[in-house]
Amino acid sequence: MTDLDEGFVESELKGKTLNVYWYLLRHGSKPMGVRDLQRTLGFSSPSVAFHHLEKLRRLGLLEKNLTGEYVLTQRVRVGVLKQFIGVGRLMLPRYLFYAVFFTAMLTGYLAAYPQTLTLHNIAALIFGAASCLVLWYETVRVYRQMPI
Repeated sequence: MTDLDEGFVESELKGKTLNVYWYLLRHGSKPMGVRDLQRTLGFSSPSVAFHHLEKLRRLGLLEKNLTGEYVLTQRVRVGVLKQFIGVGRLMLPRYLFYAVFFTAMLTGYLAAYPQTLTLHNIAALIFGAASCLVLWYETVRVYRQMPI
């Protein structure tokens, strides 16, 4: 996809359309019918679900199979989707991995080395704690932006 196409997809992929796309991302290649999607996402009518599925199909992100169900064909990383990594059916904030890593490193440091009030020890604790706080804050902030 070219930059112009990604810009167009990003401008079209918001609101309920983003919620539909997010739901389909989480359910992988499983075909989804209009009524199933309407019930699952709580849309007022099947025509609302159909509109958003067709919009995604026109963007080239879905295909319609012979039974009339929609299948995800392309994954794009635009807008808020850039902040998440798909792991199986989970969509995790990308900062989560860094936050867990730095927290484990700080915990390991606290367990492995005697805690004295030397300048090196205090500096290591300050940098480690500050890194953990910033990364956990960013993880929670991105998690709250999750469409569904």
